[in-house]
Amino acid sequence: MNATVTDSARAQFPRFRSLLFVPGDRPDRMAKAAQTPADALILDLEDAVAPAAKPAARAAIAQFLAAPRQQHLFIRVNPLDSGLVEADLAAVLPAGPDGIVLPKAEGAASLRALAAMLPAHVAILPIATETPSALFTLGSYGSVTPQLCGLTWGAEDLPAAIGAATSREADGSFTAPYQLARSLTLFGAHAAGVAAIETVYPDFRDETGLAAYAARGRRDGFSGMMAIHPAQVPIINAAFTPSAEDVANAERLIALFAANPGVGALNLDGRMVDAPHLKAAERIVRQSLAQSGRGGGGLAGI
Repeated sequence: MNATVTDSARAQFPRFRSLLFVPGDRPDRMAKAAQTPADALILDLEDAVAPAAKPAARAAIAQFLAAPRQQHLFIRVNPLDSGLVEADLAAVLPAGPDGIVLPKAEGAASLRALAAMLPAHVAILPIATETPSALFTLGSYGSVTPQLCGLTWGAEDLPAAIGAATSREADGSFTAPYQLARSLTLFGAHAAGVAAIETVYPDFRDETGLAAYAARGRRDGFSGMMAIHPAQVPIINAAFTPSAEDVANAERLIALFAANPGVGALNLDGRMVDAPHLKAAERIVRQSLAQSGRGGGGLAGI
């Protein structure tokens, strides 16, 4: 099924639970990734591909894009100031990617510049925290282009850019500066009315740690997460899929308000619920309905 994201309202963009990175110069890995339950693949032309291999990677991605697809396919191009992004786009756009992942994004100016290079139906997902300047632009992504489908962040390039030793504590948790970057991305995405996508969990062998990390992401307001290994995808999907209990509780809360029109606050199982709780319940039900219609490809939106 050769599907592309439409250029209608942002609400029509899918809420991706899992976005799996795949090196653009590894066609064998692309084929394997297409068999995973990832909602989207990010075919990488930036960090995962050495400079000498980029022409071959562009050709391999274009060939992969031309085949029937069951997932949304994004391309991570090189940064706008790299001198490479024009060649990246010239190679891949004729084959119809669903979206472009923009590294080293710096707010509205970067978003506007990339949108000018793309057809209107191609979505844009900026990686919004990879330079020091980027942190001061995270509130500027709204009302620039309806092509914006989300914001995500990274915790590797930023410490390198400022000479920090690491972004993580010994236990793997983020240090305070990178907790700030994560939080600003989360609120910047919601301020712009688009999905907030959690960054990768680098230890792909640590399934317990990944599950806890993804669960915290959903708890905090992220709607999906990037992955670096196929084994991470089922764990991420599970974390960002409402459970049957979540859905049942949400439906009970919605039914309670429907039975009591005009009442602002109600008692549900001994706790007070009001408009924010109703909004959250409605979001859970929408997510459940959308995800139940994904089939193998994750092409249903909410």
